[in-house]
Parts: sequence; C-alpha cells; structure tokens
Amino acid sequence: MASEPRVLELRGITKRFPGVLANDHVDFDLRPGEVHALLGENGAGKSTLMNILYGLYHPDEGEIQIKGEAVRIHSPKDAIERGIGMVHQHFMLIPVMTVVENIVLAAEPTRARVVLDYAAAREEVTALAEQFGFAIDPDARIEEITVGQQQRVEILKALYRHADILILDEPTAVLTPQEAQELFGILRNLVDEGMSVIFITHKLHEVLEVADRITVLRRGKRVDTVPRRGATEEGLARMMVGREVLLRVEKGPATPGKPVLAVEDLWVLDDRDLEAVRGVSFEVHSGEIVGIAGVDGNGQSELVEALSGLRRAAGGVIRVGGEDVTHASAHRMLRLGLGHIPEDRHRRGLVLRFTLAENLALHDFDRPPNSRLGWLFVDRIVRWARGLLQQFDVRGGGPKTLASSLSGGNQQKVVLARELARDPLLLLAAQPTRGLDVGAIEFVHRRLIEARDAGEAVLLTSLELDEILSLSDRILVMYEGRIVGEYPPDTTPEELGIAMTGGRGRKEVAA
Repeated sequence: MASEPRVLELRGITKRFPGVLANDHVDFDLRPGEVHALLGENGAGKSTLMNILYGLYHPDEGEIQIKGEAVRIHSPKDAIERGIGMVHQHFMLIPVMTVVENIVLAAEPTRARVVLDYAAAREEVTALAEQFGFAIDPDARIEEITVGQQQRVEILKALYRHADILILDEPTAVLTPQEAQELFGILRNLVDEGMSVIFITHKLHEVLEVADRITVLRRGKRVDTVPRRGATEEGLARMMVGREVLLRVEKGPATPGKPVLAVEDLWVLDDRDLEAVRGVSFEVHSGEIVGIAGVDGNGQSELVEALSGLRRAAGGVIRVGGEDVTHASAHRMLRLGLGHIPEDRHRRGLVLRFTLAENLALHDFDRPPNSRLGWLFVDRIVRWARGLLQQFDVRGGGPKTLASSLSGGNQQKVVLARELARDPLLLLAAQPTRGLDVGAIEFVHRRLIEARDAGEAVLLTSLELDEILSLSDRILVMYEGRIVGEYPPDTTPEELGIAMTGGRGRKEVAA
C-alpha cells in the first residue's frame, strides 16, 4: 500500500554518460524488513542505479530519500554513515588476514585510541555472528575458508558498521546450491531483525524464492514493480527482454560418434606451480556436450587452458582426432580444428582496441581468402564480418566498430560468431554465458546445441548448475583437481552440489 513506510526512496533518478542514458527517471523504494529484487538485462541500468545509491556515481536528476529525509550521497563513506552496506560480486577481503581483522578493518576498537583491541573486536564479531545465525570461525584466515563463508564475512562487515540497508550484487554467482540455500536462510534472519535488502541477480528462480517484491528495469527505465505472489519466471523474463524467452532451450537426444577429445592421466600446474589438475581422464565424442561442474578454483580453468594450448601440461596425454597434441601450441590447436570460447572475453577472447571485423578475423587473417602472399583483403573481411554480425544478432555497431564499445552480451556474441563460424571439430566453451542476461543466454544455448547437432564435440565448463543440467549430455564433476563423478543430465542440483564439495556421488570415479 502507498501508506506503508519506506526506509529508502529513489525518485526520478536519471544518469547520463556520453551517448548513453543509463537511468531514465527511475523510481525505486524499499520497505522495512523486506527483500526487494532488482532485475534487468545487461545494460538495463541496475548497477548504475545501485552505484548512485552507494555514492560511486552522482545522479544528473532525481532525489534520494532515506527514512523520509532527502539526502545527497557523495561517497561510499557517506552511504555507510547513513546505514547502507554493499556486498559486491567480487569480494573485497584480504586473504592473509583473519575474519575478525577483515570485519573491523578501518573501524577497529582500540585501547587508548592507539592499539588494536583484538579481544574486544573478536567479542563484538562473535556476538554479531551469533545474533544473525552466522556459523563462522572468527580466527580463521580468509584464504582458508570457503567462498560461502567469505560472503558471510562481507555481510558481517556491513552489519558491524550498523547497516540497516544491504545491497547484494549477484550474491549466488559463485555459490553451490547448498551455499545459496544457506545464504537465503541468512537473509531471512536479517529481515527478521529488521534489515532491508536489495537483491540483484539474473537467476529468476532465486528471485521467486527469496524476494518480497521485484522491480524490473529495461533500457534504463523501470518497467514495473510486482509482488512475488503471482509472479512467474516466464513473466519476469518477458518483462526483462520485451519478448517471450525460452528459459530452457529444447534439445533432442544426443547421437555421439567417435571420440574427438581423449584425455589420459592429465596433470597441470597453476601459476604458483601447485597441482591444479591431478590425474584427469575422460573423452568427448562428436555430437555430444560434456559438461564439467565444480566450485570455482577446482582446476577447471587450468584444464581448459591445457586443452587449448595456453598452458603446458605437466604430465599425461591429450589427443584430438587421434593425434597427440599434449604439447601443441594454441596456434597449432586452432589449425587442428579447435574452437575456444574463453571464460574471460576481455583477456582471452577479444582485442578491445580492434574493430569487430578485425576480431572476427583473428584466427584466419593470414590465410586465403582473407589474405594472399602477405596482402590483406580488408574489403572481403569487412563483408564477411557484416554477415556474421547479422547472423549472430550482434547489436551496437558494425564491422568497423571498436569491440570496446559493445555491451558484454554483444561482445560475447562476437566471440561466439568467430569460433562457431569455423565449424570446429572440438569446441571448448568456458563460462559461455558469464554475466549475460536471460535473452543472451537463450541465444548462446541455442547455438551450442546447434553445434552439437551438427556433429561437433563440445566441452562445457560453467559455474551455473542450471546451464550444466540444461545443456549437457553427460556431466563430470571436478573437485580439488580430480574428476570425482560422472552423472546423467537428470541429476538433481543438490546431488551435484554434494559432489562439488567433496561428498560421495551416485557414480563415483576411482581416484
């Protein structure tokens, strides 16, 4: 009801950047003791709106009211002093320090205003954790605790600073299903204690589980605010994108052919020369998608880098099409028919200062028909790029547009277009929809299934269990550098989550 009190109101918030209207007269409000979810496509204006609230940006127009008082928030320090806390998707913690030290940093209790009173700090943090039901060791180092526990530390940092408005940005992006459920339990405890939470996520089922109200932004404008009761995933997706969206792309049964990728007892070291991949063996056949599930940091990245020629294997054998490519370079792997959608499109997928045409031609610019005898046929490359951009629905520019000017979703489509247009024998798809909105995810999933149905072998690594379950014909789980189980696609997220954290699986693989 309109008469209900608000702890926060954003009225007519407008923010312009050169050539972009990021927020267009957006209204948003937050009630005491509620979870209010904020949904929208990439570029819809969610982050800009929250950065304005947290003092990182200043609005060009509009007003912020906290508990009925109009305020101007000039910095995060101002926001914190007004009871606003924000937990970013990438945690702001110091690994070598303890839980207590991270929580009280820059707000430490002292003796004689000089010396840190660690005992008092520990007592305050322990009492706060008990009050809100946080199970955490105050003396543990951050580098020794799980990702889920690190997130609790970030929340406790905000609570320690007396926040009563908490912004959570994609809080479940790196959590297992079990850790996500634990977080939802924590949120319920917070609102029971009078906390108000803004919950930013792209996972529609989580919104329906945890939110009281849902606000949808599209292209910088507020589309609507609706109660959770009566809302559906399909309806929310339609509001976000402006059209019907398939949340789970239909696919027929796989028809696997010959082995394309064979990995035997593979060992790979990380950047610290520690064992990241430990004796892994598996196969991927033509015409199938094999998904690798695992909590971030369990060897998936190093495995993909070794398979693509970007990291040298320390032991074992890699075969593609029956040929030993264990020590092949990345260039050699491309020539053998490898396609690679890297997990970091900025670092490994694109040259941001190059045009889209140049990025699309990166693999084959030195071969006919793109060049001959060292002469580059620019017009031909531009024409070819224009067709690919249209085919893959890349928006925001043409062949001569710089890659840096595109949104994340459209940058990902450029990478996808380049890799799939070569009809690869083997496609390594690493986090192919990371950071994408529901419409772009649907597009990427369709293309991966089309590649499978065309007879390509696809190895998918993803932190999104919904994605693994939706796309995979077989699922492998990695834990501490080993394959610890193989599962069919009808496995439950809970069962996969148990295996991902070291529990016993339905089909355990011998070490």
